[in-house]
Amino acid sequence: MSKHGEPNMVNPYRDIQQADDEHDLGEVERTLSPELDKGDQPRYDKVDKELAQYVADEAFEISETENARLRKLIDKRILAIMITTYFIQAIDKGTLSFSSIMGIREDTGLHDQQYAWLTTCIYITILIVEYPQNYIIARVPIAKYLSFMIIAWGVVLACTALCKDFTGLVVVRTLLGLFESACQPAFVILSSIWYKREEQASRVTYWYMMNGAQQIVGGLLAYCFSLIKNGPLKSWQWLFLSYGIVSVLYGLFVGCWMPDSPMRAKCFLEEDKRLMVERVRANQTGVQNRKFKKAQVYEALKDPQVWGYALVQLCTTLPTSGLGSFQGIIISSFGFSLLETQLLAMVLGFYIIIVLLGSVWIVKKTKQNLLTMSGFCIPSFIGTICLMTVPTDTKTQKIGLVICYYITLSFWSAQTLALSMLSRNVGGQTKKAVAVALNFIIWAAGNAIGPQVFLDSDKPRYFIAFSTHLGCYSLLVIVIVGLRFYLKHQNKKRDELAATGVQEAADGRMIHAFEDLTDKENANFRYVY
Repeated sequence: MSKHGEPNMVNPYRDIQQADDEHDLGEVERTLSPELDKGDQPRYDKVDKELAQYVADEAFEISETENARLRKLIDKRILAIMITTYFIQAIDKGTLSFSSIMGIREDTGLHDQQYAWLTTCIYITILIVEYPQNYIIARVPIAKYLSFMIIAWGVVLACTALCKDFTGLVVVRTLLGLFESACQPAFVILSSIWYKREEQASRVTYWYMMNGAQQIVGGLLAYCFSLIKNGPLKSWQWLFLSYGIVSVLYGLFVGCWMPDSPMRAKCFLEEDKRLMVERVRANQTGVQNRKFKKAQVYEALKDPQVWGYALVQLCTTLPTSGLGSFQGIIISSFGFSLLETQLLAMVLGFYIIIVLLGSVWIVKKTKQNLLTMSGFCIPSFIGTICLMTVPTDTKTQKIGLVICYYITLSFWSAQTLALSMLSRNVGGQTKKAVAVALNFIIWAAGNAIGPQVFLDSDKPRYFIAFSTHLGCYSLLVIVIVGLRFYLKHQNKKRDELAATGVQEAADGRMIHAFEDLTDKENANFRYVY
């Protein structure tokens, strides 16, 4: 017996190391947890103490009817908050784009690249604070922390109405980046805590498609505010002030309505809380563990898939940020009026929702995440090339260019599906925190760079920007192909282990699912791709 009271067993890999693929299997062996021979009982000393009170010894079946009932309860408290919060955040971020044609540039004396820097400064802030944010999110009551951040960004947004020059705008936009930086990482963590793997892609898509919803609602509201011609404040000032007040009130509601975790959810029965924990056992990515593990940090930084997801974010956010910030300027440059530009932005919102819902529907039917992502890149190539080559001589050509602008944003499906793959494919709470932080650091870098490639000297067609976007789409396809090859290869090696009789690689009871093992340490883990 070992000093931990566990049986000493013969190394299960001894008989397979002479196989033709000896090197690959040896790599798997070295990566797996050094305590691979854990016996047939869960080790509760490795499970978070709060979580351990709700964990069964081994997996048990939950009926589809019961699963559906639990999912409805969770959706009401978690998904509803994620969708509404992201909608409000998207609306808040979109105010700058809408206000760009409502007089903010003229009233605050913006010139040259100053307008572009108002978007860039947000993402530089996020780039700096993202890892500390993720460290905090993993160790505090997540719902209460999210509530505080929403209230804080609402106050900052309202203060934008007081800004008179570029300096004031940079200050409030930087603070906005600080407080909004908690939103998306928190949602990725929440998705993995509350939802089964097969549910996560759709849940991530539901809250992410609020980018499209804000285009619809935000465009309509912005037009309504633009009708304000008299009074103590300009129309764009009323826009920021109103959205800020709504955000503060909503933040207070989040603190009261949303539970921090299944274990702390006073709104659910004790038996339901146990079932909610059990239903995510098969994820094998854990629910909660507040212990910092240095080894998981190193593993995250050396894991190719973690860098793959980060590169997907870079290749998608760099075009997204610029296209989003300059959408009003780009569309109006085709000769459309203020009203027409706001209405056309609403149509773009519908298109984004169709793209995101369509991609998750295809994934649900085909189980092919990465192939779906690559397919939605094709319209982005076509739309961008047309924006660079089609002249703007006639009304028909201008309408066609607006449609090309719409289909260029098809690549957003890759951004959304990559986020859901991150939540599904990375195990170990410290490793997940590092992976999410790295993902959003690169995400912020892409968003910071995006507006800067739209040079004032290159308007109105912005050939340099669109050429950069084509390079991003090309790299995106290469990354997607590489990710698919890597993840498929990793699954094949684990299947080979299971075929040779290694019990830990084919554990149907999943007795070690909550022991905070990483995806590489857990031989029973399989990747989705």
